[in-house]
Amino acid sequence: MRLLALATLSSLALVSCSPSGDTEIEASEVAAPPPTLAGVDLSQPVRALGTEPFWSLELNGTDMVYTSPEPGELRAAQPAAVVQGTVTMFEAATADGQPMNVTLTATECSDGMSDRTYPLTALVEMGERTLTGCAASTAAIMSAGESGPVVTPAQPAG
Repeated sequence: MRLLALATLSSLALVSCSPSGDTEIEASEVAAPPPTLAGVDLSQPVRALGTEPFWSLELNGTDMVYTSPEPGELRAAQPAAVVQGTVTMFEAATADGQPMNVTLTATECSDGMSDRTYPLTALVEMGERTLTGCAASTAAIMSAGESGPVVTPAQPAG
């Protein structure tokens, strides 16, 4: 009986000294930093755009939305970014099965129509159609002037 009590107390002492499963942090639970390319946070909305013909493609975190004067709007679910060095790819398909692939490259880009310079070059492939243009965070594009670099606005401290 005395031996059983001693074994029970030893077990309790070991359990109380070992970390509980609730406080252990698994390596897979540690939040990875958001993917970035040329300083552009790819977890935030990104816009690619081009001229001749005019088009834009918004990566809003949920969908990839292509717009142009014609054929109108095309939409596909936005997959996770595949980042490989200085290139990021998004490969998806529209609801009717048309491929919609976007490749962003960390290369400074000029749209050819303005004096703006963008941090990313964009290649958009939809079926047989291939479009080239520039890209940056949507916030940077919306806040940029008519000339100069298109950069994400600084966040207020605090």
